[in-house]
Amino acid sequence: MTEPALHHTATSDPPIAGGLEIDHDIITELVQRYSDGETMESLAEQYPLSYRKVRELLHRAGVTIRPQKILLPQTPPGLVNAYHHGGTIQQLADTHGMSYNQTRRILLAEGVRLRRRGPR
Repeated sequence: MTEPALHHTATSDPPIAGGLEIDHDIITELVQRYSDGETMESLAEQYPLSYRKVRELLHRAGVTIRPQKILLPQTPPGLVNAYHHGGTIQQLADTHGMSYNQTRRILLAEGVRLRRRGPR
């Protein structure tokens, strides 16, 4: 792949940082590739652009930015069973050395239907 066209111009388009403008074809390609599922991180690695610049260009092009995926650690053995047998999220978090929110997200990712908070 050839390097994207970055050049100084004196057009009526709003300038990009440092007076550089990004070729319209490159922006169209970024939008298409992001829409096809590529991440902003991978696009920034493939073009001479920062993550922040890729995000700005996508935003200016009217693209809805996807929420960042939260990577979860592997589910500790017995976590789901312990919850089903009455363990609280906080107890499980303490037992497995995780935060309450991380433990909760793992349970939800495993398809567990969470109990209401408070006395049972």
